[in-house]
Amino acid sequence: MEYRQLGRSGLRVSTLTLGTMTFGGLGPFANVGSTDAAGAGRQMAMAIDAGVNFIDTANVYSNGVSEEIIGEALPVPRDKVLLATKCRMTIGPGPNDGGASRYHIIAELEKSLRRLRTDYIDLYQLHQWDGRTPLEETMEALDTLVRSGKVRYVGASNYSGWHLMKALAASDRHNFQRYVSQQIHYSLQAREAEYELLPITIDQGLGTMIWSPLAGGLLSGKYRRGIEPPAGSRHLTAWNEPPVRDQSQLYDIVEELVTIAADRDVSGAQVALAWLLGRPGVTTLIIGARTDAQLADNLKAASLTLTADERARLDKASQPPLLYPYWHQAATASERLSEADLSLIGPFLKKS
Repeated sequence: MEYRQLGRSGLRVSTLTLGTMTFGGLGPFANVGSTDAAGAGRQMAMAIDAGVNFIDTANVYSNGVSEEIIGEALPVPRDKVLLATKCRMTIGPGPNDGGASRYHIIAELEKSLRRLRTDYIDLYQLHQWDGRTPLEETMEALDTLVRSGKVRYVGASNYSGWHLMKALAASDRHNFQRYVSQQIHYSLQAREAEYELLPITIDQGLGTMIWSPLAGGLLSGKYRRGIEPPAGSRHLTAWNEPPVRDQSQLYDIVEELVTIAADRDVSGAQVALAWLLGRPGVTTLIIGARTDAQLADNLKAASLTLTADERARLDKASQPPLLYPYWHQAATASERLSEADLSLIGPFLKKS
């Protein structure tokens, strides 16, 4: 297992992080998985034995049950693993049961600490943007939690580029604790993060945690053109993350995946994960699994390195178009592009 620095922090995290959305299976989360405490303990032990040192959850996952299960079933002493959780989503009927207010952030942190049976959270993340709460209030509340010792680091999740830069600027202006990371959706099937979020990661020195790196199982190799998906697949349920905007391209990507996988005698999922681990700005991939077998397979991706030709084939099959103003920058500003700029525009310059 490789360990990478989480942004500009001193924290080193495994390139694979165990995701726990499947723990509990209450309400809509039953569409993702329903792992009980015994199964969760087994999966955490499998991941830790493979070198994973990072576990990610959220207060909203099965209405807190995911956190409770981690607290109950964690198979190692608390200080032997890093725990990340989140708040912001609406978790009740009250007017303050959601958002990024000081009230909600601190109240939810206290609940998460009790459920996880710990005195501190290693990475506390805002699960989504809140455009109604003053940003200084949000960042000051997070700063307070770090200075109190209840939180070690803070991060963002699912922000847009301008949201993220605005938050970083507020922290810098007031000397608040800065986000060290962002948790975002990124995969071969959905490369929108390359337009803004990954260049910001490189430019601002953030860590990047990737959620749903297999696009909700779409990149497992089970979903293929002209073949009926297996029964029980997530995309046959009410769970619709992530959306599929171009089904034909998805099938083209999967065909390339399974071809490379067959040549390497590995799974399509391992190839998809290995591709992501080699992308600019990526720190760690959050992998979750309904079954122990899925988890065991995904963990093997940490030791898979793709060749330049294999990466080029996957790049070609999945490349998003160069939107404005980036195509204009490629045509007229290529002599003064930074490393962050080139993470997106570089491949298009090579084609010209």
